[in-house]
Amino acid sequence: MPISSQDPTTGLSQAEAAQRLQADGPNVMPGEQPRRLAAIVQETLKEPMFMLLLAAAVLYGVLGEWQEGGILMGLVVVVLGLTLYQEGKTERAMQALRQLSSPRALVLRDGQPQRIAGQDVVVGDILVVAEGDRIAADAVLLDGSELMADESLLTGESTPVDKLAVPAGSDMPTALPPQAGGNQTPFLYCGTLVVKGHGTARVLATGERTAMGRIGSALQSLQAEASPLRAQTARLVRTLAVVALAASVCLVLAYGLMRGDWMGAVLAGIALAMALLPQEFTVVLTVLPALGAWRLSKLQVLTRRIAAIETLGATSVLCVDKTGTLTENRMTVAQLYAYGGTQADATLAVDYSAQSELPEAFHTVAEFAILASVQDPYDPMELAFHRLGAHFLQGTEHLHRDWTLVREYGLTPQLRAMSHVWTITQDHTRIVAAKGAPEAVVDLCHLPEAERLRIASAVDAMAGQGLRVLGVAQGQFEGTDWPAQEHDFTFHFVGLLGLQDPLRPGIPDAVAQCHTAGIRVVMITGDYPATAHAIARTAGLAQGDAAGVLSGDEIATLDDAALRSRMREVAVCARVAPAQKLRIVQALQADGQVVAMTGDGVNDAPALKAAHVGIAMGGRGTDVARESAALVLLDDNFASIVGAIRLGRRIFDNVRKSMSYILAVHVPIAGMALLPVLLGWPTVLFPLHIAFLELVIDPACSMVFENEPAETDGMRHPPRDVQAPLLGQRTLGLALLQGAGALAVVMAAQWWAMGQWGEDGGRAFAFITLVLGNLGLIFCNRSHLPLWRSVATPNRTLWVVCSVALLLTLAAVYLPWLQGLFAFAPMPGDGLALAVGLGLLCVLWFEALKAWQRRPLAA
Repeated sequence: MPISSQDPTTGLSQAEAAQRLQADGPNVMPGEQPRRLAAIVQETLKEPMFMLLLAAAVLYGVLGEWQEGGILMGLVVVVLGLTLYQEGKTERAMQALRQLSSPRALVLRDGQPQRIAGQDVVVGDILVVAEGDRIAADAVLLDGSELMADESLLTGESTPVDKLAVPAGSDMPTALPPQAGGNQTPFLYCGTLVVKGHGTARVLATGERTAMGRIGSALQSLQAEASPLRAQTARLVRTLAVVALAASVCLVLAYGLMRGDWMGAVLAGIALAMALLPQEFTVVLTVLPALGAWRLSKLQVLTRRIAAIETLGATSVLCVDKTGTLTENRMTVAQLYAYGGTQADATLAVDYSAQSELPEAFHTVAEFAILASVQDPYDPMELAFHRLGAHFLQGTEHLHRDWTLVREYGLTPQLRAMSHVWTITQDHTRIVAAKGAPEAVVDLCHLPEAERLRIASAVDAMAGQGLRVLGVAQGQFEGTDWPAQEHDFTFHFVGLLGLQDPLRPGIPDAVAQCHTAGIRVVMITGDYPATAHAIARTAGLAQGDAAGVLSGDEIATLDDAALRSRMREVAVCARVAPAQKLRIVQALQADGQVVAMTGDGVNDAPALKAAHVGIAMGGRGTDVARESAALVLLDDNFASIVGAIRLGRRIFDNVRKSMSYILAVHVPIAGMALLPVLLGWPTVLFPLHIAFLELVIDPACSMVFENEPAETDGMRHPPRDVQAPLLGQRTLGLALLQGAGALAVVMAAQWWAMGQWGEDGGRAFAFITLVLGNLGLIFCNRSHLPLWRSVATPNRTLWVVCSVALLLTLAAVYLPWLQGLFAFAPMPGDGLALAVGLGLLCVLWFEALKAWQRRPLAA
């Protein structure tokens, strides 16, 4: 079927859309592709550790030790396989996040509006676009109201352009013009932004066939961007690399001059460099945050910027919207107020189950509220008015059957009200319906002060019940030139509507968890202050009085210093304009707070961008808000934000535990590669031994610690200082002391064992002790709690890694062909038992240090 002949009110069927998606392919730009296996292998082989392993294998071959060289090459392949597994898992997680972060589109399918991924849009789809939407594909505008688009991404012109729908009765374009962009045209282009108005459009081109695709731009890609933590760690790795190089050169010279074995000196130097290089740091900072982002997506939180995970757990103030985040965004008109003028006012609690029609006094309130609403609504509040009409006024069709909408006045920051002008077909009378914030509608009606106070009292009574209150007015227009503003109409106040939006289940508990974790929750809403305070009180945000409520009008009167001071005690910000959110964020940041901010609209973008962690609403949020945010809340639920903060703390804790383990374990390895040589003892660790140890260290630092559950008290302590280094002095000192203790035990083990079982026996005994000390470090660094309390915490990966390490160690000691490769002698049973005892001694040392570290915290 030609696309121009399709019914724009129904759109494509699901079957037609599936066929076109199969034929044309997904609607994606020629942008960043996932890394291929060959690219990952190439990057991995460039790592210094692999280059050292390969150099050692070649040297063994030069020396004629083909068996040792072959085994070392085999270990290279095994370590490479582990690395590829970790990188592949990370890449799959990142690719899944890229797909989630692609633009969304609202389309008509089978006559029903559906929100789909932008990549699923096909030619012929009917797009429903509104202010703040990113256009998902090239399209032609079928109808629209004052629609303007920002095409700067495509044309470079910063001024938004008007878009006009194709005139009724004219031929529908089936192809795009050669020149993209332009003012007063019906064409919308992929990647451009709707900055005003709304409309529907038919898709003409997708993917590489769009104007943006022809240019070859890559939109919407998610990359693991450099973060402060990665930069800090990169500096540490570079420093240690220089130290490793210098120490290795010195060791080669000392070994060669002392023993005259220059080939052995080179092998010893390579072993020391491998022992000193903490290349696992970069693995940890790639794998743990990326897989953490994947875990966040399971909590309905999409990570658009990986670096935000570092800050998420340090959040000290959480600023949230009320509607749809704390509440269900499922509005119902619960109360009506009919203004009596010179007569008595009337109030009605709406009961949908017991009532079938409204008393006559309330008909006008309901009818004019519907006339001032969108005809085909998607917004929950607009839908609530239409449900009211459908239930009590026998539907809303009779209001529109003989009426024609001729003029619309939208909400503006200056006037929180909207008006619709209707013409009655029979007598051409023009009727004006307005609804909006009660104070704005009262202002339109130019009421005397006594009447304003009378209505304000009714608003306060309704708002005190937690209802969102809107005012309604009616008027007539008899002129010929449309007024520039709504104040030029003559309005009469009709009444009020109170909308109920229930709290989401579990909100009070989630707020209590935030307070326990030292996180302040500030509710920011455009609602009336009394409504906002009632909701906040129910949610557990505010106490009985309204002292903690700050209004937008008050914010406008405060300078930056006064606002900063006021925000220290505020739990609710009401009647806040979107532009004021930025000032709130900046005031909190200036006071030293780490701010997470939620938002959903175009005007929220500056505040989302300025916040330490911007959180866009995925369900109802605009594309521009999503693009400005670091995280996207896919279910718009406050409880998901709290879960994300808990997981953010877990991710950061696990990164710190892993880094501390890496630092600690490299101390005995580097010491055993260096000290025996300097003391004239036989060499203990050759490159083969260190490659073997890497089989334990690599999966331990990434997979074991990534799977470690959150600490039981993770949400019972204040947020960490975001400026503090990952490895502070206490953590760094603890890791070095752990490593030094293990080194002392292993050195003593080798010294004693050489006298008992000779060089090879001493090497085997020291190596077993070192492996057991390594495993002890893993267990003791899992948690800051004592080992006897944390050992039962489930972590299947931990037991797999430890079991494999022990089996491989026993095989190296007791299998004859491996004994020769590792230069080991078989260990008698009592020697093995003694090595286990020394491993337990290391554990006792580690636990004593943890107890010493905990003591000041408990004092």
